[in-house]
Amino acid sequence: MKRRTALKTLALGAALGTLTPRIFAEETKRPLRLGGPLFISDADPEAWAQRAVELRYRAVYAPGAALDDKERINAIVNAVRKRNLVIAEVGRWNNLMDADPEKRAKNLQSVTDGLALADELDARCCVNIAGSFNKDRWDGPHPKNVSDEYFDLAVENTRKIIDAVKPKRAKFAYEMMGWMLPDSPDSYLRLIKAIDRPMFGVHIDIANMINAPDKFWNNGRLIHETFDKLGPLVLSAHAKDLKWVPAANIHFVECVIGEGEIDFATYLKRMVSLPNDVPLMIEHMANAEDYDRCKQHLFKVGEENGIAFESLK
Repeated sequence: MKRRTALKTLALGAALGTLTPRIFAEETKRPLRLGGPLFISDADPEAWAQRAVELRYRAVYAPGAALDDKERINAIVNAVRKRNLVIAEVGRWNNLMDADPEKRAKNLQSVTDGLALADELDARCCVNIAGSFNKDRWDGPHPKNVSDEYFDLAVENTRKIIDAVKPKRAKFAYEMMGWMLPDSPDSYLRLIKAIDRPMFGVHIDIANMINAPDKFWNNGRLIHETFDKLGPLVLSAHAKDLKWVPAANIHFVECVIGEGEIDFATYLKRMVSLPNDVPLMIEHMANAEDYDRCKQHLFKVGEENGIAFESLK
């Protein structure tokens, strides 16, 4: 980092109080926990968790569980812990800014229950997008998705969710997106400061933030900026690749890891330099074969760059 950029970053961290951005220290390494979908029924938590081990994963997405089903929750927690797995996230994918007040209230309750479930499961986080004002698609673009009104509602919703649950272990986080807040490391920092709750953390998805040619071609720089500014608060992260399909206008599409332009050598190096044990979860692939291709490519990148995976120790 240039001196001026470093000073700006440190000054912002001081203003946020609990968050102190750190310059990349490549020597601070830990084995990386990799995870992804298991393509097996989760009806039997033991068999489900064992499948993760067989796939050489050390992190999993949360299986289905009712918040009041204590027996199943305990069975999941025990199956995960005995195999040195972690539950990376409880996903609650709905629109917290739905135009219909009844749907919005229902969605808010679903996410609140999701955070409570994440706390019971000892998951790293409950994650959702902040929402959208788009009336036709729950995660669609809208000009107000980067407005002050949107920002204020995202802050209000987060406080309601966290204050209702009062979680002791799991935190709440928003998914980074290219057409709604948080759409950059700085907008995430602004949210953290405004929300002002220690149980709000960061969920990283580099591909989701790439919404312009500069970010696409210089995504290694974006990765460094993201981890420098948000590193201490990162809870979980997603892995997928991105390629540019020539068209009349800019058109990025997700693809199998290794077939796009994401700088995974830098991504993995920054993941293992984090102060916390943060899982990296492969997502959005079409089938089990594509997930395996992603996994094998990440293992290859790790081997080439001296990065160990928890499952390969």
